[in-house]
Formats: sequence, C-alpha cells, structure tokens
Amino acid sequence: MTEERLMDKIIDVSLRRGFISPTAEIYGGAGGFYDYGPLGTLMRQKIIDLWRQSFVLDEDKVFEITGSLLLPEPVFQASGHLDSFSDPLVQCDKCKSMFRADELIEQITKQKAEGLTLEALDKLIQDNSINCPSCKGELSKARQFNLMFGTEIGSTGGMKGYLRPETAQNIFINFKRLAGFMRNKLPFGIAQVGHSFRNEISPRNFILRVRQFEQMEIEMFYDPEKENEHPRFDEVAEIEINLVTREMQEKGWEEPLRVTVEGAIVEGLIPNQYLAYYLAMETEMLKAMGIPETEFWFRHMQDHEAPHYSAGNFDLEVNLSLGHMEIIGNALRTDYDLQKHAKASNTSFEIADEGRKIVPHVAEPSMGVDRILYTILEKCYREDDRGWVWFQFPAAIAPLEVAVFPLMKKDGLAELAYDIHDELKDAGYLSFYDVSGKIGKRYARADEIGIPFCVTIDYETKEELTVTIRDRDSMQQIRIPIEDLEVVLGELMDGEAEFSEFEDYLIKS
Repeated sequence: MTEERLMDKIIDVSLRRGFISPTAEIYGGAGGFYDYGPLGTLMRQKIIDLWRQSFVLDEDKVFEITGSLLLPEPVFQASGHLDSFSDPLVQCDKCKSMFRADELIEQITKQKAEGLTLEALDKLIQDNSINCPSCKGELSKARQFNLMFGTEIGSTGGMKGYLRPETAQNIFINFKRLAGFMRNKLPFGIAQVGHSFRNEISPRNFILRVRQFEQMEIEMFYDPEKENEHPRFDEVAEIEINLVTREMQEKGWEEPLRVTVEGAIVEGLIPNQYLAYYLAMETEMLKAMGIPETEFWFRHMQDHEAPHYSAGNFDLEVNLSLGHMEIIGNALRTDYDLQKHAKASNTSFEIADEGRKIVPHVAEPSMGVDRILYTILEKCYREDDRGWVWFQFPAAIAPLEVAVFPLMKKDGLAELAYDIHDELKDAGYLSFYDVSGKIGKRYARADEIGIPFCVTIDYETKEELTVTIRDRDSMQQIRIPIEDLEVVLGELMDGEAEFSEFEDYLIKS
C-alpha cells in the first residue's frame, strides 16, 4: 500500500459513508474547507466529549467558555498576530501559483526549513534550483503572508475585524472577569472548543491542512513561582511518554526517548509540572482513541520554530503514511498575552496572592479535532481477508456503537428488532437499525463504518427470547438472553469485559 493510496482509500470511505466531503462540492469545492456528514459529526463529538471529560469535567478548577469567532483589530494588534502570524510565500512568475516556501523546500529537499528567515529560504531555493512544481517557472523572492481572514464590522465598515486564528485570545481578553469568577485564586484553567480560521497558502492533504478547523484548547493560569506545585501532578508522575529533545534533533534521532514525566522534569527535559501534566494526559487520551503509543511522540521545538508568544513548545507529532504531522501543540505562553493586552487596553491583570501581585503564567495544550480525527481514521483502517475494508475504532469513539438487524423482514422479526433498537436508544446507546440486504452484507457495511457490535434477531429470538451479538474485531458471535443485552453491551463498550470472556455463550462456527 503506497502512502498516497492509503489517504485516497480513507477519502473514498469518507465520501461514500457520510464521514467527510468537500464544502460546496457541486460547485467544484473551496480549497481548505470540508463538511462533516452524519458519521463524521458523531465522531467529532465523541472526540470532543472524551477530551471534555478528561481535561475539563474531571478537573476541579477548569471551566469552559464559548467566545466570539470574530474579534476587532485591536485584539490582534496587541497579541502580535498582525505582525507575526504569517507564513513565507513564494509565487511563480509564470503561472502565478503560490506556495508556502518552507514546505516546498522540505517536500523537494527533505531538509527541515520551518522557521528559517526569508533570506535563508531564498538561498535554499536558489541552491537547490527549485522551480514551480506546476509549470517549472521561476519563483519570486519569499515574502511573509499574514494568515488571518479580515473583514469589516458594521454597516458602514467602521471597524476592521478578523476571524480568530486561535481560540486563546477570547480567554485572555476576558481574563479579568474570568479570574473574578474563579475568586482570583490560582491555579485555574479556562477551556474552549470552537472553530478557528487561517488563510493557508496551500491547503492540502484532505483535512490535515485546512482553512477552517476546530480546536480544543485550555489556558492554565498559574503562579510562576509555583510552577512545580501542580495540585494533581502526583497522579500522572509515573506515566511514560515518548520525547524528542532539542539535543536529539541536533544530533539526529531514530527513536524517541522513553521517560516518565516526573523523570523528564528532574532531568530538565520538560520545563515544569504544568506542561508535563498535559503531556501525560494527552498520551493517555490518544491511546484511548486507538492511536498506538509507538506512533506518536512529543518534540521540543527549536527556538526558531516556536510561535512568537511561546517560551517553549512541545508538539505532539504522529507518524502518518505521508510523514510526521503535528496534531497537538503544547505551549508555555508565560505572561506574554496578558501583559500585551494589559498594556494595550490599560487594564490590570494582576492577581493578589500571599501579599504578592502576580500576572499569571500560562500553559496551553491546543488540540486540533480535525487532525486527531484523521489520525484515528488512518490508525484504525484495516484490510484483511474478510473481503472488505473496515475501521477498528475503540468503542469510546466509534460513531455508532451497535447495529440491530432482523434476520428476515417477515414473521414479525423486523418489528421485534426495531423494538430492541428503540430500547437500546432509550438506554443511551448510539444504535443503528438496518433491514436491507443479506445479513452478511449488513455485517460488512457495519464493519466499514466501525460499529463495534451487531445484534441479530432471528427465529430463536422469538422462541427462546435470546439474541446474538457479533464482535466486529473477531467476527465471533455469542447468544445471550434479551434481558441481559443492555448489561452485556455496557460491559463490552466500557471495557469491563472482553468478548472472549463470554466463551460459554459462543456460537460455534
């Protein structure tokens, strides 16, 4: 299977089965924009729910807000986005196609170019005789291109505004009110889920580089003098992560360093407990989503790569078929944003604590829903001898959890099956009812969209009040009493029981 073919196959399933499709497809689409169908929407919500439970609801002092997508220009003047939120652009002198310079260089030379100066990029283009990939024309000198979408606010266009390029600024500009809600007691976190917009120079690779995307972000505010006093760090201290240090990158690395987050702090590899806490939490979350731990690591970004607001970034990178891709960014934003907005708005963001006035520092885990979703699709994609492709989604993120099939439409089986489907929905299961086609075809369709379990109603159901449950992964079936169905499904879905534990109920093939 070639790298290109894997993504093509995932795109094919996504289009056919209601996961993802191009925006305005009947008009030729719009580059960098995608719509999520019924299954894609369910799966996105599962990802968000899992994040929300672990990173917000299970925490004592983290609360979620919803901010405006459109913000006035002074916000981004103060934050530095107007000056610094840009990518290097080159344009073909002949066909006028535009490309992101550093990525074009990396694609052709396999040499990392992110964060280099415009002069350094121009030199690499010249030294490697890089021309336009489309028509082989000469490329212009690199220039910075601001990625924000601008607009005019008001009927007379009296105020310049921008679609937000990240969700974080809503939190920083509301800090004074949010801190009051938290009774001005550090540490506390403010979370947000929502769309952000970046006018990418060359969106590509399906939903991996787009112009509209959804983020799950937290700004954790803490006293910088107590950066190693995270209230819950002991709970994650022994969790092991995969880490790529700056020194490893300079020397060249093949395998990441395996280390506990506590050990990484002791060795000076991670700056503090607040950042380390999130690296551990993200590791556990991705594993729960079906992404093998051997397939991702945290890379300490070099100084020249880090965003303008960051004192240190640790990107969670995953090994995909098309190469390494960052899907989560972890930044130490220090007090950069609060100080900038305090000065620009003449507002004090200080918090009094133990006789000191503090402008809090910030640790920020920022996750891309779209990139995480694609990673799950790729890592859970399966081809084997069963005759069809299928997704091995963990139950926690499968878009649908159970399918209910009557063996036949006649003799009351369809009505009985639908009643069971209805009861499962009432019990909170995402149940899918299908009566069309032979039972084998229905199993194949269920596998193709990753449904973990299928319940079949047959003639024995009417006579003995039992049903069969088919396991997607093993394709084995067990027969259990109808009255036990909700409990058994619950145990299987929650991981409290494995399908193999029901050997006494196994239907012999």
